[in-house]
Amino acid sequence: MNFFLHNNLIYLIPVFGLAGIAVMLYKSAWVSKQDAGDENMQTLAGYIADGAMAFLKAEWKILSYFAVIAALILAYSGTLVETSSPVIALSFLVGAFTSALAGYIGMNIATKANVRTTQAARTSLAQALKVSFTGGSVMGLGVAGLAVLGLGSLFIVFYNIYVVQTGASVNGAQMERALEVLAGFSLGAESIALFARVGGGIYTKAADVGADLVGKVEAGIPEDDVRNPATIADNVGDNVGDVAGMGADLFGSYVATILATMVLGREISSEDNFGGIAPILLPMLIAGLGLVFSIVATFFVRIKNETDNVQTALNMGNWSSIVLTAIASYFAVTWMLPDTMEIRGYTFGNHDVFYSILVGLTVGTLMSIITEYYTAMGKRPVISIVNQSSTGHATNIIGGLAVGMESTMLPILVLAGGIYGSYHFAGLYGVAIAAAGMMATTAMQLAIDAFGPIADNAGGIAEMSQLPKEVRNRTDNLDAVGNTTAATGKGFAIASAALTSLALFAAFVGVAGIDSIDIYKANVLAGLFVGGMIPFIFSSLAISAVGRAAMEMVQEVRRQFHEIPGIMEYKAKPEYEKCVAISTKASIKEMMLPGAIALIVPVIIGFAFGPEVLGGLLAGVTVSGVLMGMFQSNAGGAWDNAKKSFEKGAYINGETYYKNSEPHKASVTGDTVGDPFKDTSGPSMNILIKLMSIVSLIIAPHIAVVPAHMEATSIIKKEIKATSAKTMVVDTKNSGKFK
Repeated sequence: MNFFLHNNLIYLIPVFGLAGIAVMLYKSAWVSKQDAGDENMQTLAGYIADGAMAFLKAEWKILSYFAVIAALILAYSGTLVETSSPVIALSFLVGAFTSALAGYIGMNIATKANVRTTQAARTSLAQALKVSFTGGSVMGLGVAGLAVLGLGSLFIVFYNIYVVQTGASVNGAQMERALEVLAGFSLGAESIALFARVGGGIYTKAADVGADLVGKVEAGIPEDDVRNPATIADNVGDNVGDVAGMGADLFGSYVATILATMVLGREISSEDNFGGIAPILLPMLIAGLGLVFSIVATFFVRIKNETDNVQTALNMGNWSSIVLTAIASYFAVTWMLPDTMEIRGYTFGNHDVFYSILVGLTVGTLMSIITEYYTAMGKRPVISIVNQSSTGHATNIIGGLAVGMESTMLPILVLAGGIYGSYHFAGLYGVAIAAAGMMATTAMQLAIDAFGPIADNAGGIAEMSQLPKEVRNRTDNLDAVGNTTAATGKGFAIASAALTSLALFAAFVGVAGIDSIDIYKANVLAGLFVGGMIPFIFSSLAISAVGRAAMEMVQEVRRQFHEIPGIMEYKAKPEYEKCVAISTKASIKEMMLPGAIALIVPVIIGFAFGPEVLGGLLAGVTVSGVLMGMFQSNAGGAWDNAKKSFEKGAYINGETYYKNSEPHKASVTGDTVGDPFKDTSGPSMNILIKLMSIVSLIIAPHIAVVPAHMEATSIIKKEIKATSAKTMVVDTKNSGKFK
């Protein structure tokens, strides 16, 4: 058995992906078999599903043009440098297709699970949670399964073509070429993810803001009232932004994290039983194990009674997947890796790699806990915004901004500690494998995340169908937890993006042939400042797009209220399709410029000013983007739950305030401001910084100071020169420093 695994482990990895997809199909079939409610409920759900599909078709049409043009450019560039290959274009197209497919899988099941969750809520909270979470788990398992299957299968193909068939070294230029071609898969995934995230975010928030400002504030009707012309577009937006967009987002993050670790693993000389490729295989194996244990953990998410805590049930699933993955990682690391390895002068052992994985899992857990604290109802930050709502709209805005800014401190300290700790144990490979460990349970993280929009849609259908109050109370219970899980998911994603970007940055430095990024140089410092600016202009473009689309939506909703008599008396049906069309058109048009910035700026800076200035740019983008992502996502999440606090009844200075009170109206304003923060620009930051790093990694051979095919020779010459000058003694305590 041991001999079989040593020789065939590479082929086992895609099997993990197939297992995830098989369970996904089973869970999808189970959701589809559940009761979809009466004819009116099914009609409303059909409007939502049709609107979501219309958006995806329009988005795919535009992105297909982009994918073909980008593939042609990549194919041509692959002929210019010896270590590149035109095959990268094929890899790019596969990555783009699977990223779009991941988003579609999530959106498709979400538009089925929403109405079935509403119907389940007519019986019990436990059944409603089961349906909505199972729908979310279809999304999580589909994304992780496709990523492991796609990356594992492509690696088998390219490894055999470039290394096995040529008899090349696993640390040589041929393996570098194989991994660069594989980077095309990640580039395709991240490119589609960025457009899907930004476009979906613009769609959902334009509809949400329009529905809130006219429906709730001006007309005084509930958020999801069937009389509101924008309510269908709002519910469609939950699916295309928070489900399809998030699915493509985490698919790209998942792939980029594994790829970055594999690229750094190539630099490790490993005397193992896997032909020297154990450090390259390890991140894929950990991802596969995390997928399997996420499947197991889905069975722990359940409640029995109406009074049981939904958040506790979700935490049980999350914690169990993390613990099981950590235990399995120990045996995988000690079995695969040798006792001593070295990367860029840093010596470490297999146990050090396991400690780095634990650091990554710990960072991910702490990020979720901290984000939950800053965004959950009943906690100090949200309560402070609730209290400040009592004195008006302006103080609500001030309170939310302050909470968002404060919320960056603890996560950054945790992140800094994680980077320092993982590097201490295993150098740059430790930082990368820590990110891989954090992302290993992506299937469970995304299941918890996707459950929220499904519950939100379920509440909307309950309101539009005018179901009994206890049904809406159950869906509101799920939705309130879903707001928190969505915020923690975004915190988790931005933390993983920071670690992944550092690993990609290290890989870029190696391929580009530079030793360091010297900020004492004026041009590098200038690049650093320009990089720090990019997340701000990116956010500005995204938020402005939401504002413009929301203005058009507000005008359309007002027109319908004014020109269609009988809407408020339920005698006339609003023209839902016109609001859906406004969001679709605006999102497709407005997503192009922010996406172009991420793709084009690294190319311009790299070719015009060289790799070191580009390195400065990446450093600025990463630091600024991480902070902006945390600030915007947490502020938006806190504003949202402050508003929901009034819907349940908020106690301020001896008095309880409910819906339609003046403090509640102030909280609606804060939530409206926070909507594009938390669902458009904020979560786009993690894709922005990773995509710019991947683009830089792919163009690195073309702008390298030392041509990539000469890198190995240069390293040998440097080692000979250093050896002749002095004797190098490695610290036996694995400090990794030469004495």
